Amino acid sequence: MEKGEIFMRKRIAVAILVVLFLPFLNVGVAAAQLDIEARSAILMDAASGKILFEKNAHEKWYPASMTKIMTLTLALEAVEEGKVSLQDMVIASEHASSYGGSQVWLEPGEEFTLEKMLIGIAVGSANDCSVAVAEYIAGSEEAFVEMMNQRARELGAQNTHFANSHGLHDENHYTTAYDMAQIARHALTLPKLRELAAMKSYQFRGDPKPLVLWNYNKLLWWYPGADGIKTGYTSKARYNLTATAERDGLRLIAVVMGVDKRNGHFAEAMKLFNYGFARYGFKKFYEAGELVTSLPVSKGSQDTLDLLAKDKIGVIMPKGKDEGLNLKLEVPSMVNAPVAEGQQVGEAVIMQENKELARFPLVAAQAVERATFWRQTGKVFSQVLTIGDKR
Repeated sequence: MEKGEIFMRKRIAVAILVVLFLPFLNVGVAAAQLDIEARSAILMDAASGKILFEKNAHEKWYPASMTKIMTLTLALEAVEEGKVSLQDMVIASEHASSYGGSQVWLEPGEEFTLEKMLIGIAVGSANDCSVAVAEYIAGSEEAFVEMMNQRARELGAQNTHFANSHGLHDENHYTTAYDMAQIARHALTLPKLRELAAMKSYQFRGDPKPLVLWNYNKLLWWYPGADGIKTGYTSKARYNLTATAERDGLRLIAVVMGVDKRNGHFAEAMKLFNYGFARYGFKKFYEAGELVTSLPVSKGSQDTLDLLAKDKIGVIMPKGKDEGLNLKLEVPSMVNAPVAEGQQVGEAVIMQENKELARFPLVAAQAVERATFWRQTGKVFSQVLTIGDKR
């Protein structure tokens, strides 16, 4: 190894250590002093989409393999919609098997479960798996790319255009730091995607030619709380990273694009996370799916209905400025049957000094059918007897 290369690696290692332990030093870094060495960058609150820091966030640039976040998203949405199953067998076409770069060396006609192909994409950044999955979901990679662009527009990624499912360089294949953060916000709502993106390694093949995939996202090892999501690199795009980390209920998304230094995308993302976690906290009221309140039911098969938080109820706040926060419930005094499971019945509103900060839907925990004639008659008779006893 050249002396110059050894020296450069030592400098990068020292820089990473400094960034990692910066929050524990008694120093402050103002937003204006946050020097991010990237072509573009953004730091976003995953829950609300609030932007905490940005640098050229709407400038178009090449995403490289961060593209695969959308590929994974579309595949897992198809699973959730029941269109495909994780246990479906995906057969590699000659077209899919022809791709180089990061790969698992699929042979034409070789088959694996959809789940294993998705692991190959999330952990090994496999281009051949990306194309195989695209063809399986949409019939052709071209049709899948149309789906990618349509979904991007639906998610608010207005300055994004995909030309393929893997991210290998194409001048007409671009996005922005803001758009990638928006796509990642949605992707992180898919539990299976979070599971795959957090995997550090996976044995894709056994003997006689074992293949162990190692996640390219080194923040999974280097940064406490980091658990996703995808790196990207080409000689044109340079080093890119869309990352997420959670601490004390606060989940942040950091995107850096066009970083020149090797491993620099990890160092710059850590700077962003340190900035965010040092200055902001998350005030939680209820977890997603937690019981918030119960309401009486009129003319129903049961007398009460439980209301659950559809999503985690809470708000990001600058540290030390969360005084006066309270939760107001906007719900009816009584619910009329029938009610469908998951139906929105009311809202929880986070307030601070009479100012509304955020709203969250409250949904029915279970379905309530309309009461039968005999049940309603029985309730009336019971109420009459109760009145008589009081007399």
